[in-house]
Amino acid sequence: MHYGRKQWIESNGNYSGKNKIQKRRVDIMLREIWKHRAVYAAISPFYLLFGIFGLFPIGFSLYLAFHKWDGIGDMTYNGLGNFRYLVTDNEFWQAVGNTFVIWVYATIPMLFFALIIAFLLYAPFVKMRTLWRVGFFLPNVTSIVAVAIIFGALFANNFGFLNYLLQLLGLPMVQWLNVPWGIQIAISSMVVWRWMGYNAIIYLAGLQSIPHVLYEAAKIDGATGAQAFFRITIPMLRPVILFTVITSTIGGMQLFTEPQVLVGNDGGSGASGMTIVLYLYRESFINNYFGYGAAVGWGMFLIIALFSIINWKLVQGKK
Repeated sequence: MHYGRKQWIESNGNYSGKNKIQKRRVDIMLREIWKHRAVYAAISPFYLLFGIFGLFPIGFSLYLAFHKWDGIGDMTYNGLGNFRYLVTDNEFWQAVGNTFVIWVYATIPMLFFALIIAFLLYAPFVKMRTLWRVGFFLPNVTSIVAVAIIFGALFANNFGFLNYLLQLLGLPMVQWLNVPWGIQIAISSMVVWRWMGYNAIIYLAGLQSIPHVLYEAAKIDGATGAQAFFRITIPMLRPVILFTVITSTIGGMQLFTEPQVLVGNDGGSGASGMTIVLYLYRESFINNYFGYGAAVGWGMFLIIALFSIINWKLVQGKK
C-alpha cells in the first residue's frame, strides 16, 4: 500500500513536470510568434483568403452533399441519399468512363511526345533553345476557349480542315462530332496540344538536373547509348515522370472547358463527351441539384485519389 502511494506521487510529479515542459514550449512558441509578428502579419492575407475561398467551400460542399437544395429554398437533410443515388446513377458512371477513355487517349501520347521533345531540346545540336521552349510552352497559356473553338473548326463535320485533308486523299469524310470516338479524339487532341509542351519543359528540367558524371562513368564502363538511357536517364527521371503522371491524372479527371465548348452541356452525341466535371456542372447549375452535385464532387475526389495512388504504385515500382 505504501509502495503504491509512493509510486502515485512519483508518477504525479513526473506528470506535472511534463506539463511544465509543455507549457514552457508553448510560451517559447508564442514569444517567437510575437517576435516575428510583422512576418506573420505579412503572410496572414494568404491564410485568410485560403480559409474563405478554400477551406470554407470544401467544408460547405461536404455539408451540402448530405442535403437536398435547389439553391433558393431551404435545405432538406437527406443523409446518405445523394451518395446512394450516385452509386447507382448510370449517367455518372458513363461520365466516369468517358473521362477515363479521354484520359487514356490524351495522357499516353502527350507524355510520350513530351519526353521526345525534351530530349530534342536537350540535344547539343539544337540552336535557339530558348525560342523553341517558348514556342512549345505557348499553347499552355493560350485561352482554352479559343483553343476549343479552333479545334471545333478543325474537327467540324462538313467543312472541317481534317475532312478537307481526307477529301484531298480521296478518303470519305468523318462525322467527327457525331460519333462517340470522334468526340473523344477531338477532346483528347486539345489536351495533348495544350499540355505537351508544358510537360516537355518539366522533363527538360529533369534532364538538366542529371549529373554528367554518371554518363561519363557509364561511357568509360563501355555502356551503349541505349543502356545509359534505360539504366541512368529513366531511373533518374522517375520522380519527374511520377509528377507528370499524377498531375496529368488530376487534370484529366477535371476536364470541363474543352468538352463544354466543343460539344455543349449535354456531352454531344450519346453523351460521349460528358466528363465528370461537366456532369457535376449540369446537375448543379442547370438542373439545380446542388446537394447531388456536391456528392458528385466528392465522388470525383475519391476517384482522383484512387487513380493517383495507382499511378504512384505503377511508376514508383520496386525500390
